[in-house]
Amino acid sequence: MNDTTQTPHRAEHPPTRTTGAERTPAPDPGSPRRRRFAPERWAAWGFLAPVTAYLVLFYAYPLYRNLDLSLRHYTVRSFVDGDAPFTGLANYREIWHDPTFMPALVHTVLFTAVSLLFQYGIGLALAVFFFQRFRLSATLRALFLVPWLLPLIVSASTWSWMLNSDSGVVNTALHAVGVDPVNWLTAPTWSLVSVIIANIWIGIPFNLVVLYSGLQTIPESLHEAASLDGANAWQRFRRVTFPLLRPVSAITLLLGLVYTLKVFDLIWIMTKGGPVDSSTTFATWSYRLGFGNLLPSFGPGAAVGNLLVIAALVFGLIYIRVQRKQASA
Repeated sequence: MNDTTQTPHRAEHPPTRTTGAERTPAPDPGSPRRRRFAPERWAAWGFLAPVTAYLVLFYAYPLYRNLDLSLRHYTVRSFVDGDAPFTGLANYREIWHDPTFMPALVHTVLFTAVSLLFQYGIGLALAVFFFQRFRLSATLRALFLVPWLLPLIVSASTWSWMLNSDSGVVNTALHAVGVDPVNWLTAPTWSLVSVIIANIWIGIPFNLVVLYSGLQTIPESLHEAASLDGANAWQRFRRVTFPLLRPVSAITLLLGLVYTLKVFDLIWIMTKGGPVDSSTTFATWSYRLGFGNLLPSFGPGAAVGNLLVIAALVFGLIYIRVQRKQASA
């Protein structure tokens, strides 16, 4: 008898073949379905959701409502019962033929242009001055930020007191040097000048901060190379500093333009757009039409406000076009 035990031979089964209909391929990581449900995609939408909601609630919807107001005949009763007839461009034609339109347009242009010119010029000069990094430079630069940090109602009230015809410190100083007092806020020839001076004072710190930051991005080696070539301080500024500040200057002027177009509280507190509409701008006119009368004209007021939105949008598109041309050059 043989002691060796023989293990039975185990038959190997051939692998079963599955047809194309039965085969379930593994999902491709790069497939559209996979990308659609990827965690990274949901995380991106999660970060975008608050910003999108903010823009829709506080920008898109108010703009839509303002446009709807300007295209309908809204009254106080219309806001209650919701029955405001559609009038098309009738509100825009009404403000076009209003005698206040041309003075308000001229005042808006003058107020914006003069404010931007002096705010940028003085802010640039102060930025270059403080960039010398002398002793107390940081302290003085911080003090120049005070007008920017104060609430506008405080700044406007302070300037109203300073320019008061009877007890203002400005007329007191003029009287001390033998100059007759000036009716800064009550004379039609001086009211617009007064609000422009106050707005320039408020806007200088913003230009100072932004332009000073732009100066810090310019390599010092360029100034040293220009000095070695024999360029004086003015030539270095004109040939090196100012050209390299153009991108920063462009965004500074654009932001200043948008801000200055919508200045309302400063003018309203100081002069209320008067006397005799001598300091009325589109911003104050829009408020007076919509809220400054016992029988408000909501449609024309919204139409004037939309003109300011269009002006800001046009200059914004011009800025984007110029930036694209400079980037492709």
